[in-house]
Amino acid sequence: MAERALGTKLEIGEGTAAKSIGQLKSISSPSMSQETIDVTTLESDGGYREVIGSFKDGGEVSASGFFKPSDPGQAAAYKAYDESTVESFAIKFPVTLGARWVFKGVVTAFSTSAELEEAVSFEITIKVSGKPELVLSSGS
Repeated sequence: MAERALGTKLEIGEGTAAKSIGQLKSISSPSMSQETIDVTTLESDGGYREVIGSFKDGGEVSASGFFKPSDPGQAAAYKAYDESTVESFAIKFPVTLGARWVFKGVVTAFSTSAELEEAVSFEITIKVSGKPELVLSSGS
């Protein structure tokens, strides 16, 4: 059965120092991909190329929501962007789903937007550094 996204959080930092980035409307997961190496030879079956896996890329995570400069998580994300630091992040799904993503990353974009008849919004993009891990547990 499908689960509602309500209650999903994006956190920056680790342990007791972790801060939820507040006022979010959407969070994407790491957009992982893998390069390949062509190992086609003159003996390749049927004239089809053959490949093996190569380097993997953790991709990016994006999040958007309503801008609230006093939110500790939004402030921490902006500070991480400004200082170009590698930070710890976690995407925590509702406990009933029993899963979370944990990864390190660099905030590569932070923007705000103000439009007529709309709430002031913000967006962040995080470039994943290293391997993102999908942690499955009953008490995420």
